Amino acid sequence: MRTGVWLVGARGSVATTAVVGGLALRAGLTAPTGCVTELPALRGPALPGFADLVFGGHDVVATPLTKRAEALADAGVLPGRLADAVAPDLAAVEAALRPAPVEGDQGERIATVVRDLTDFRSRHGLDRVVVVNVAATEPAPAPHPAHHDLATLREALTSAPDVLPPSSAYAYAAFTAGCPYVDFTPSTGARLPALAALAAERGLPYAGHDGKTGETLLKSVLAPMFAMRHLAVRSWSGTNLLGGGDGATLADPAANAAKVGSKQRVLAETLGYLPQGGTRIEYVEELGDFKTAWDLVTFAGFLGTGMRMEFTWHGCDSALAAPLVLDLSRLTAAAHAAGRHGPLTELAFFFKDPLGATGHALGGQWAVLRDFTAGLHARMSP
Repeated sequence: MRTGVWLVGARGSVATTAVVGGLALRAGLTAPTGCVTELPALRGPALPGFADLVFGGHDVVATPLTKRAEALADAGVLPGRLADAVAPDLAAVEAALRPAPVEGDQGERIATVVRDLTDFRSRHGLDRVVVVNVAATEPAPAPHPAHHDLATLREALTSAPDVLPPSSAYAYAAFTAGCPYVDFTPSTGARLPALAALAAERGLPYAGHDGKTGETLLKSVLAPMFAMRHLAVRSWSGTNLLGGGDGATLADPAANAAKVGSKQRVLAETLGYLPQGGTRIEYVEELGDFKTAWDLVTFAGFLGTGMRMEFTWHGCDSALAAPLVLDLSRLTAAAHAAGRHGPLTELAFFFKDPLGATGHALGGQWAVLRDFTAGLHARMSP
């Protein structure tokens, strides 16, 4: 099943790491460490193989992928030997990238994206193309009447200034081109009623949003522990220090607020209440593509005895996120092949703020994902 993976933000750190990793896996140069879909419980015939993945994408910058890979190798994000080994294949992917359209009104820019997607699918003889948003986090958009009704949105795109945030414009273009859409960011993406209606009209699945790679991943494990042990969490405060492009983007207060809101949902919805404290995100340029999170949890046990827990998470965001981008591309492609449409709530395991999901506990999300994937594989059995 030849599957296109169209990356919005294709020259960014996450996208470049995903492409280098996908090419290295195809060549047998690395192990699939971090790729959930390669665990025995999920692996099977319904998922496109790494050799079946064909990469393309849009970006507003023009830095060649080989240069981005070299920079990431110098920063310790990926091995330099892999960047060198896949350089010829990276050059082939480079030829499939297109500049993000900036000319014309929003309807015209969306039409350009649709043409790029359909051309990519045709040129490479692909069965389907999954569009994955790994671009910079956007501020939450102001409400607009066109967000709620597909007919109104279609009319607005031909007669008004921009009515959709960029992530939602890409979702609109993806659905129009017949492509499933995955939002790995906390941006709005497909989370508008008008876009849900368009996905339903075209019979397409979509997933999101905000990939769960660090502090929130730990919260989704630890918060259920407190709930199941009937311990009262009094406060949960976290400080996140980010470098790289993501950290620079989140230095903007509006984008920061969108990210923090996504990170906080797991506590309230798992514990049934929101303890004191909050999450702070700060940009520290020196950290580059790495991030550090420090959390302090205070809680009460039997007879009100006060206790506390602290943890520190230091990780490389691109190396944590990239294998999940590959996983989500494979799973979404398989769901599309199986005829699924609408929000893929079974993929909540991968997201901080999952679409349509009601539980954030990682164990429960894993069980749902395992059963979902088993169902996809069962369809392939004779």
